[in-house]
Formats: sequence, C-alpha cells, structure tokens
Amino acid sequence: MVSRATLDKDPHEVASMFDAVARRYDLTNTVLSLGQDRFWRRATRSALRIGPGDKVLDLAAGTAVSTVELQTSGAWCVAADFSVGMLAAGSARDVPKVAADGTKLPFADGVFDGVTISFGLRNIVDHAAALREMARVTRPGGRLVVCEFSTPTNRMFATVYKEYLMQALPRMARAVSSNPDAYVYLAESIRAWPDQPDLARDIADAGWSAVRWRNLSGGIVALHAATKP
Repeated sequence: MVSRATLDKDPHEVASMFDAVARRYDLTNTVLSLGQDRFWRRATRSALRIGPGDKVLDLAAGTAVSTVELQTSGAWCVAADFSVGMLAAGSARDVPKVAADGTKLPFADGVFDGVTISFGLRNIVDHAAALREMARVTRPGGRLVVCEFSTPTNRMFATVYKEYLMQALPRMARAVSSNPDAYVYLAESIRAWPDQPDLARDIADAGWSAVRWRNLSGGIVALHAATKP
C-alpha cells in the first residue's frame, strides 16, 4: 500500500494514497480545518450559482460530502473521483458517483451547466489539462468554481500558516487520520501550489473567461470562478 504520494503526482500513487485515507477522511478534514471545511463547501455552492434544472459536475469529489452540499441547491449533481476507495467511503450519500480521471473525463462535450473542484486540482498530475477538460464538458455560458488552498494575504499570517502546515498539521493528522503520512504530502503540495494570480492565469489559459477570485479565511483558501465562453 502506498502511504503517501510524491509531488510528481503519479496518478496511481495519488489514488492509492487517497484510498488509504478514505475511512476517516471527512473527520480528519473537519479537525485539521478547525471546522472551516463546512463554510468552504457552502461558499463554493453559492459561488457556482446553481439551481433546479442545472446539471453539475463535482470533480475530485472524494466521499461526495461536497456533492451533497451542491445538491441542496436543487441541481442534479454527480460526484467524480479517481479514488475508488474515496467514492466507496461515501457510498451512503445518495448522489450519482463516477470513477473518473480528471484529465480524461468520461462525459460528452457541453453537458454540464456548472463544474466545480474542491481541494483536488492540486492533486491532478496535469492541472492545466484538467481545466481544459472541465471547459470541454461545460456548455457555453456555464460556470466553473475552483476551491483550493492558496496563499494568505497577510505576510505575518502566511509565516504562521506555513509553520502550521509543515509542523502542526502532520502531528494533528497522527491523532485522527487513518494514514497520517499522507498529510505530509498535503502540506508539501499546498506550499508548492500557485498563488491566486498565477492560478487565475492558468484558468484563463485553459479557455475560461471572466476569471476572478475571492479569498476565504484570510487567503488560506481561494475561490476562483470563471465562465465558459
């Protein structure tokens, strides 16, 4: 069993790592985020601006807790993830689930009114390809929201946050996670991830328009929103 992945993000390594953390993934997220994960899910749903009659793809949905939140809008929502173990851990959640590679989505062109990915784009081996695929399966005028860890806007807070990532987060994970070593990768991948303006450029380069972002929790998380031309 792979205990953690490397920053090369080999898809098999990453999928195996998430399979290994699936059993206690939701609890671990709530503890490590100090309960902010619920707020971030609600903010993502609001930013996507979906409602009854809309079809929504929730990519890298994991145990589908985010998909259930999206479904409260009245939209039809499908959870997609490349970790079968994560989808299985969320089997009790009553939403459609599909095993899928984010760089080669098993959906036709232009079938979704909205697509979102929360804390998953960072784990895809080629995130630019994933952004292009999400654009492909979204109809013209459809919407994208990327909810992802980002760069705190206050320099002093950013220093404290990075210390938390590399020191406190792995220690806390040992107490609650079914695979605490995976959270070393989590901390490293967050530190290596593009900041808000750089990710906005990547989204625009992938064919999305009207790209903008909003910081949550002081920039620990950023919501990037865009529209399919």
